[in-house]
Amino acid sequence: MWSGDDEVHLTPTEFDLLLCLAGSPGVVLTRERLLAEVWGWPGASGTRTVDSHVKALRAKIGADRVRTVHGVGYALEPGAGDERGGAMSIRALDPVRSVKVKLGLLVGASVTLASVIATIGSAGGVPIWLGIPVTIALALAVTQLLAVGMTSPLREMTVAARRMATGDHSVRVTATSRDEVGELAQAFNRMAEELAGVDRQRRELVANVSHELRTPLTALCALLENLADGVADPDPGTLRAALDQGERMTDLVTDLLDLSRVDAGKAPLARETVEVRPLLEAAVAESRVGGRDVRYVVQVSPPDLTVEGDPARLRQLVANLLDNASRHSPPGGTVTIQAGAVDDRWRLEVADEGPGVAPSNRERAFERFGTLRDVDGGGGTGLGLAIARWVTDLHDGTIGFADPEPGEFGARVRADLPFAPTRSRQEEIPVPEPAAAPVGSPATAPPSIPSRAAVPSLTDTAFGDFWPDRAVPGNVPVLLGALGVGVLAGVVLPFRGLGLAMFLVLVAAGGVLLAASRHRRDPFTLTCAVLCLALSATVVIRDAEWIVLLCLLAGAGLRAVGLIRGRSVPSFLLAVLAWPLAGLRGMPWLGRTARMITGLGSGAALLRTAVWSVLGITVFALLFASADALFAEWVGALVPDLGSADLAVRAFVAVGIGGIVLAGGAYLALNPPGTDRGERAARPVAHRFEWLAPVLIVDAVFIVFLVAQATVIFGGHDYLERTTGLTYAEYVHQGFGQLTVATALTLLVVWAATRKARRETSADRAWIRVSLGLLCALTLVVVASALYRMHVYQDAYGFTRMRLLVDVFEGWLGVLVLATMAGGVTLRAAWLPRFGLFSGVALLLGLAAINPDAWIARQNLDRYEATGAVDWHYLGDLSDDALPVLATLPQHLAECALAIDDRERDDWLEWNLGRSQARAFIETHADDWQYREECPGQTSR
Repeated sequence: MWSGDDEVHLTPTEFDLLLCLAGSPGVVLTRERLLAEVWGWPGASGTRTVDSHVKALRAKIGADRVRTVHGVGYALEPGAGDERGGAMSIRALDPVRSVKVKLGLLVGASVTLASVIATIGSAGGVPIWLGIPVTIALALAVTQLLAVGMTSPLREMTVAARRMATGDHSVRVTATSRDEVGELAQAFNRMAEELAGVDRQRRELVANVSHELRTPLTALCALLENLADGVADPDPGTLRAALDQGERMTDLVTDLLDLSRVDAGKAPLARETVEVRPLLEAAVAESRVGGRDVRYVVQVSPPDLTVEGDPARLRQLVANLLDNASRHSPPGGTVTIQAGAVDDRWRLEVADEGPGVAPSNRERAFERFGTLRDVDGGGGTGLGLAIARWVTDLHDGTIGFADPEPGEFGARVRADLPFAPTRSRQEEIPVPEPAAAPVGSPATAPPSIPSRAAVPSLTDTAFGDFWPDRAVPGNVPVLLGALGVGVLAGVVLPFRGLGLAMFLVLVAAGGVLLAASRHRRDPFTLTCAVLCLALSATVVIRDAEWIVLLCLLAGAGLRAVGLIRGRSVPSFLLAVLAWPLAGLRGMPWLGRTARMITGLGSGAALLRTAVWSVLGITVFALLFASADALFAEWVGALVPDLGSADLAVRAFVAVGIGGIVLAGGAYLALNPPGTDRGERAARPVAHRFEWLAPVLIVDAVFIVFLVAQATVIFGGHDYLERTTGLTYAEYVHQGFGQLTVATALTLLVVWAATRKARRETSADRAWIRVSLGLLCALTLVVVASALYRMHVYQDAYGFTRMRLLVDVFEGWLGVLVLATMAGGVTLRAAWLPRFGLFSGVALLLGLAAINPDAWIARQNLDRYEATGAVDWHYLGDLSDDALPVLATLPQHLAECALAIDDRERDDWLEWNLGRSQARAFIETHADDWQYREECPGQTSR
């Protein structure tokens, strides 16, 4: 892939990770979700795997493009990566405060532009078949440019509402416009913020209260169990300890009012003078009640150390640190509590002899629910250290893990606190935002970092799963290649006939599409490319426009099929339809490509710069040209005449051809649709007679028809005329079209029967082969009959282009019937659709190779020699390809079919083999040639 101007090589996993992040730009994706979607590990714990791959990805695409949300996950910054949004970021109508006015401006701008372009095209003599599509395309492009972002907030709100219904209140929608839709988006964001706050408060309240009540309840239950079991005596000390735990729970319930403020992001601080040693010893005594097999060592320096702070909060801090240390200490281990003055602050350290915490996980341990279960076994609910950090923040302090002393092991938590916090009871501080809980935690709060709704574009909604965008990155070379083809066409095609110029444009367009194709190394795609090149070559070999046009249309369809690697007849049809639809589907890709050219986020600035630059040149150039004659001459020499027909036609051709290559072929090559995905599997019928009876009836009808044909053959032409009143020529002409349709329908019957017939038993397969094989054999007889009828008709009435083309088509149907019979031997014919495609193209190329106009002329002249009848006017209408045959006639007969005109000599870009041969003949006989109107044997037309 490309990052700016640099080529970046990503591993498959890194690429999948980037695609996953790019699918929701700006949205925070948790590590668990990334593990599930990229690695396929739902519910797994492997955050270090995600972190290491994200680190490697940042090193390749830029550290600022992937944002870390601590305790939550990662997000791809909007504007980074592939820009899935796709539409151009210019929102020219955002300042307009009314949707009605926006729509009016949109319609006015589109109509004005369409009128201007249509006027220029009409004045320049642009053909209507070229002018209308180009005008519509440019008007739609301007509409898209101006309308971008008008309705996206509504689609974003739909997606965001669905996400909020699942409990995700962090989603936001884009609100940049000032109209009614923008105001609605802003109101939606405010509502989402309020709902997120309420939901966060509820979740945190449950988590905090559960955690804070757990420690005194555990201690109280242990004490009461000892009393009930007689392990401890109910002496005043024991009862005092039980009372202390009850009082602590009472204090916690009283603190629920404070917790409500904590959940709202605020908390009070009650400052008092606190003696550190009694505070630590009381916390140790309380921790011992928990019954863990650890030893506590308290060290305070100086022994009478006193500080300013909230005693309840400080006791909460020490209690949580001791609970965490004792939980991770081994049986018989030692927990050391040290407190002392360090410069202008005092330091509290709690060390244990457990496994410790790896440096890469130390910051995560202080996040809510950061229990590190997947790293070292964890324990608790994961709120203790998070509350400890909140208490230190409340006292203007810091807390974190420190490395153990040399020769020691375990975890060491260090809190640095000021002797006197600056905050008072009246001041309030925000509580750190909660992190997302891992799967299975007691309370799972969504990330509070606002994220944008990953809204699908309008084209994504329209095409759905049939044609997903697949996050195709922008491709500047493909865009420039398509524009280059358009410019080449605008330069070489106008005012020239079909010839070398058209061939060069077709080769250039095919090269761009093949280079852009995802399947350019696929044998089928390469075969289609070679056949397309052969079909394109007809423009420089044949002058007959009808065969050239058929070859070009076949080449376009074949190119579309090759780009998507179609395998079935429906996929062939969908490929042809996908070419024009790709102009709409590729709009997001075009937007991404435009961003790569203009720079991320600078599209609006570029447009403003271009507008002001053009305006400045126009105004001052006109002023100076009107003031100075020499300057006016220079301007006239440099600036083309915008009203000239030459420029108008060339501009329309350039836009039309470039648009066809870019909007259709280029995106179709980069991101072909899954045309074979929608095919439904065959559903055989329950009983054999359900498909066999209709097939046998069709067989019977074919047999009766062939009996009728045999009757005509053995009865003779007299019998036919007595029975029907038709001559044999009229008889064969009357039914040829119907026989062609019957042949095509036979193939449809065979296809339907094979999908409905069961193949489990040998009898099933035998009936399929016999019944359908008989039908195909009878169809071949019908094909032969149709071809014979056409032969008889041509002998009677002459040879024409349409009759020759119908002969070739009927012959192709016969080839397909033979191929169907071959496939019936094994009852497997997945190759048949592609065979039919290639055989049809081969027959068309063969027809072009035999020079059809020359062949028609030769057959008609042979008929003239046999019957003395010929249509000289039809021969005269044939292209220059027929001239070598007509030139063999005696001059008095050749003058009946050939009218030598004073045509201009073609330039080298218009060179064509057929016209070149005609030019040589014309130059030889121009002086002594006289076209004849009255000719022997002329038939009525």
